[in-house]
Amino acid sequence: MRENYFKKYALLCLMLALSCVAFAQTGSITGKVLDNTGQPLPGVTVGLTSTTLGAPTDVDGNFRINNVPAGSYTITARFFGFTTGQQTVTVTAGANAVASFNLQPETKSLNEVVVIGYGTQTRKELTGAISTVTSKDFQKGTTTSPAELIQGKIAGVGVSTNSGQPGAGATIRIRQGASLNASNDPLIVVDGVPLSNNAISGVANPLSLINPDDIETFTVLKDAASTAIYGSRASNGVIIITTKKGTAGTPQVSFSSKNSIATLRNKVDVLSADEVRAYVKQYDTATGTNKSALLGSVNTDWQDQIYQNALTTDNNLSIGGTLNKMPYRVSVGYLDQQGILKTDRLQRSTAAIRLSPKFFNNDLKLDINLNGSYGHSRFANQGAVGAAVFFDPTKPVYLPSSPYNGYYEWYGADKVLNPNAPRNPVGLLNDNTNIGDTYRTFGNITADYRFPFLKALRANVNLGYDLSKGGGSTYVPFTAAQSFGSFGLSSQYHQKNYNTVVEAYLNYNETFKSIKSNFNATAGYGYYDFRTSNRNFASYGTNSAAPVITNSVPNFAFDIPQYRLLSYYGRLIYTYDTKYILAATIRTDGSSKFTPDNNYNYGVFPSVAFTWRMIDENFLKSSKVLSDLKLRLSYGVTGQQDGIPYYGYIPTYFQNSTNASSYQFGNTFYNTYSPSAYDSSLKWETTQTTNIGFDFGFFNQRISGSIDAYYKNTKDLLSRVFIPAGSNFSNQLAATNVGNMTNRGIELNLNAIAVKTKDITWNVNYNVAYNRNKVTNLSPTGNNSSSQVLTGSISGGTGNTIQVNQVGYSPNTFYVYKQVYDSKTGKPLQGVYEDLNNDGAINGNDLYQYNNPYPKFIMGFSTQFSYKKWTASTVLRAHLGNYMYNNLQSNAGTQNTIISTAGELINNANANLLETGFTNSQYFSDYYVQNASFLRMDNAGLAYDFGKIYRNKIRLNLSANVQNVFLVTKYKGLDPEIVSGIDNNFYPRPRTYTLSLNLGF
Repeated sequence: MRENYFKKYALLCLMLALSCVAFAQTGSITGKVLDNTGQPLPGVTVGLTSTTLGAPTDVDGNFRINNVPAGSYTITARFFGFTTGQQTVTVTAGANAVASFNLQPETKSLNEVVVIGYGTQTRKELTGAISTVTSKDFQKGTTTSPAELIQGKIAGVGVSTNSGQPGAGATIRIRQGASLNASNDPLIVVDGVPLSNNAISGVANPLSLINPDDIETFTVLKDAASTAIYGSRASNGVIIITTKKGTAGTPQVSFSSKNSIATLRNKVDVLSADEVRAYVKQYDTATGTNKSALLGSVNTDWQDQIYQNALTTDNNLSIGGTLNKMPYRVSVGYLDQQGILKTDRLQRSTAAIRLSPKFFNNDLKLDINLNGSYGHSRFANQGAVGAAVFFDPTKPVYLPSSPYNGYYEWYGADKVLNPNAPRNPVGLLNDNTNIGDTYRTFGNITADYRFPFLKALRANVNLGYDLSKGGGSTYVPFTAAQSFGSFGLSSQYHQKNYNTVVEAYLNYNETFKSIKSNFNATAGYGYYDFRTSNRNFASYGTNSAAPVITNSVPNFAFDIPQYRLLSYYGRLIYTYDTKYILAATIRTDGSSKFTPDNNYNYGVFPSVAFTWRMIDENFLKSSKVLSDLKLRLSYGVTGQQDGIPYYGYIPTYFQNSTNASSYQFGNTFYNTYSPSAYDSSLKWETTQTTNIGFDFGFFNQRISGSIDAYYKNTKDLLSRVFIPAGSNFSNQLAATNVGNMTNRGIELNLNAIAVKTKDITWNVNYNVAYNRNKVTNLSPTGNNSSSQVLTGSISGGTGNTIQVNQVGYSPNTFYVYKQVYDSKTGKPLQGVYEDLNNDGAINGNDLYQYNNPYPKFIMGFSTQFSYKKWTASTVLRAHLGNYMYNNLQSNAGTQNTIISTAGELINNANANLLETGFTNSQYFSDYYVQNASFLRMDNAGLAYDFGKIYRNKIRLNLSANVQNVFLVTKYKGLDPEIVSGIDNNFYPRPRTYTLSLNLGF
């Protein structure tokens, strides 16, 4: 026993001796961390670079690092909201070294340079409602259109992809837009080149020809103070896209590869083959018929037959650096994207060059931007989407004896197709070859010259262009059912667009310290030309004996629509004592779209704004909580001309192409000309906007954000109106200035750094916007509150519409009957509606306004959590208060859909038939106007940064993303996010899984 005690005592002494030796070989570091006012900073991370040694500061700002081996070290102190402190310290064995820090507040976010119209400002100087999203905050995963990068990122900016089609693009709405019938799309400016919103033939959406990988920032101008400098094209907001540029230093090569698979997220709820058989059998029993004889014996899911898992690869290579003191960047990209609808495909090749040389001691700066792209598309016949819903699921896909390329079709013994039957969905896809090829190049050269004799004065010239050529063809064999009546189809199209930009301005920016004032004045001129050349071709059958297809021969071989815009603009920004900022702009635009009589072709668009940097006042400057507080007030007028006809103010004539409108002279027939209705006083839509906003920050910008309230009043809205017979060449005008509309709303944007330590960073963004719009006038006299215009065409019947524009209601409000329900079962009663005007009859006078497609609230939530080299991120969006008309249910959810009244024919039906039991369609029932509020997770991702590998030369990052992760909604249709508010044969948005690799060296 004594021997065991002795062994333990000896071991304890040995351990004590070894610890003393170890202590003698190490030392310690102590110190204190203070802020710029001398106050202690608790929670500061203090560490020794290239080691794992470190310690946080306590509540008094003190820290201590023990067991530091003797030697020289670089010690750093990091704390969010402050600049990083760094110094060298030498540790002596057995001794204590001292290192203290005074950290300065970091004002990087407030001093960030923001691009505005014809200039830049720091964020703290901004007078307008402007939001910026940089590449590090973009949506991740597979994106083919630039707009997708900022989904859910900016308060008051709604971005909805138009469909699941490759390159389909997205609809962007800034504060819900400001027009009824003209465009609601914002003006998009890329590196100083304003892009036209006109379509380009041969591609689904023009923006899909811009490579998202080349984009560095999106800057969104929302209020009139920031957009009025763009005048007549700014009512719907402005988006300024800045592309990536070269940087100083040695060449940097970057390569990225994204490979993804897209899957069908959900399908339209239709009856299965067995459910159709059961329904038809029950019908036969009830009616004594034998419709079951028309049924087949197979089980075909037609939606499974037309959709596929789609592969995408997106590869980009760039090199940037400095060559002989000239920054440059060159990039190339290739995208190959399949659609989930079979035969759909987009292939895009892009190239871009950025050069930024400087001359004459940097007084002359040039920016040269050149972009080129080629898109090759095969467009699937989207008629297959609707056919897959209606086609009888008891029939097979193929029938060897079928004369229609072996596809099962509804035809009789004479092989003649039933004209009322849907066509085989698979045949619609495979027998239709629709090819489009599009070339686009755009760019500019900007010269900025600072006068040597007056450094405050600069001259800027911007010469830009946007050229595109699109063409394509459609081929359908004469043996295909889809073109049986025309013996096939062979058609082609060709278009060229020529858009040019010439802008020049002078800028004077000088600070006078003696009076604590800064003057920033700009005066400029702009010339813009938009010309399109369309070639017109006849269509032919594909049978060798087939003639030209009836009524397809064009009256003219080509068409060259064109319009021009001439502009003069100016801006003055006066800053007093760095905290009081007054800004005013004015722009005059002249457009060839309007008559020069009475100066209708010129519009004047002014704005004024005031900013008070309250945080710089003495009573707030020393605040420990507030790090930023700024008040913004603005008022301005902007215009709208996109979507307005080029020649709507002059009498035009069109040639009649039918034989009924031709006259015979001798043996020759000549087509006559007919006049079109026109409005000689057609003029601009104008929007007056008032905005009040606050920018704020807390705890050295650890929490920051903004809140804005706005009111927009749009006058002279373009609308289609009926006019007295004989007063013009038609009983209605397609576009005339008759309406007014208001938009009002509130926006909140919040950013927070929830956690910031050596190993962990957690960023959070939340934004929410509330908006209500209302039509306030639709009458030329301005005093007819009952004026209304029917709109919103639907499938089913002939010429049916489901929406109305009417005074006192939101645009595109649903116009329906009030459904009556069975008191016991709760089911809707067919053809039974409330008599709202109590006249004893149900007719058009009982239609009422019921909800609208616009969300009352739009929300976005983004978060990114980083732990060491791992990063997890997600983006969610929500729309609340929007409604959708379910046209699929109203048109395909009846007994007469399955048991066709148009001959011997069986179709499929929407599963909603089992809920309603409707015999025939009730198109105008409010039963089909359904709550379409939703919460969607757009993106979820996980990334790992390997840092530098392979001899410390190559940077490697791998990531995985899922897009369209989940959807929460009460809507009973396929997708609640359809901008028009009418759900009918929508191309589904897929769920996409993406693996990405990024290399840099």
